[in-house]
Amino acid sequence: MTTTETEHAAIALTKELIRRQSITPEDDGCQPLMAERLSSIGFTCESLPAENVLNLWATHGSQGPTLVFAGHTDVVPPGPREHWDSDPFVPSERDGLLYGRGAADMKASLAAMIVATESFIAKHPNHNGRIAYLITADEEGPAIHGTRHVVDTLLARGETIDWCVVGEPSSTQSLGDVIKNGRRGSINATLTVKGRQGHVAYPHLANNPMHAAFTVLEDLRAIAWDNGNTFFDPTHLQFSNIQSGTGATNVIPGELVAIFNVRFSTETTAITIQETCEAILNASGLDYEINWQLSGNPFLTEPGDLVDAVRDSIFNVTGTHTQLSTGGGTSDGRFIAETGSQIIELGPINASIHQRNEHVLIADIPRLAQIYEEVMERLLT
Repeated sequence: MTTTETEHAAIALTKELIRRQSITPEDDGCQPLMAERLSSIGFTCESLPAENVLNLWATHGSQGPTLVFAGHTDVVPPGPREHWDSDPFVPSERDGLLYGRGAADMKASLAAMIVATESFIAKHPNHNGRIAYLITADEEGPAIHGTRHVVDTLLARGETIDWCVVGEPSSTQSLGDVIKNGRRGSINATLTVKGRQGHVAYPHLANNPMHAAFTVLEDLRAIAWDNGNTFFDPTHLQFSNIQSGTGATNVIPGELVAIFNVRFSTETTAITIQETCEAILNASGLDYEINWQLSGNPFLTEPGDLVDAVRDSIFNVTGTHTQLSTGGGTSDGRFIAETGSQIIELGPINASIHQRNEHVLIADIPRLAQIYEEVMERLLT
């Protein structure tokens, strides 16, 4: 493709994907559209559905290291459409921006990946290694039957991934200024402290779980887990919900439920978090139950061939010296990391994601395709 053809193709495909109302866990035809484009250039495409979730695994080439482009077709609900300046599922151009739900998160990335791959294979039909796509419609939802399911399937087959570029919107002020080379781990806990309900006028006949729990909750919040490291901020615990009481002013509650989350660095493990919290709870004498849910362990790609290829490609296209980051929430990279792959997240500016009037800079879409194509040039030729 010429530069002009790439520009038109990437923008046109982004618009076509935005038109599809793929509110999680729906795909609404996005993956079949992508599979059609990939099949036409020689990819072997395989649907790997699980429960009500569509997943796509597509490969080109048979030997050598594997470079995976990973992403999701599902989007978060747009909310009341009257709060948008234009229909969230009708791509609209205004002042150099393309508006629509999923424009930045992450249909522009998906379109750029496809167009970049089409251009690369036209130039290098017998490239080194393999190019693969891992696409799901379950990233914005529970993330149980999406990338996790595909990775489990690949591991069972003995397939390997060497490098992975995830199209999450990593940029902050300009395209490529920030890339994610890792993410913190995340573990959630639901703590139930049991007491005895009663009348506030007769506290000796009751056991107020709020009074009993407050000091312990502060002890949990104040734990100094670690100091972080070169790539990660220190681990921290945050309470997100505390519920107790009946709403009446004269009733001592019978229980308190507190929900908290720990975002943790590679200096701490999920097991350490559980054991430390439960030791404090056991020492307090509280009558409690706690349920843990591990969302994902931390992962890190240190500077090396993938980081270098992405950084150099960004600089060549944009002139930007990119920054490495492990901040923000979790991503499907946490599942792909189980394969031992190096992982980088690179996508458009993230300022409007999950908001009304979500948008992407139109000029960034073909430039992102150029960056993705250069990454392939550096790793597979």
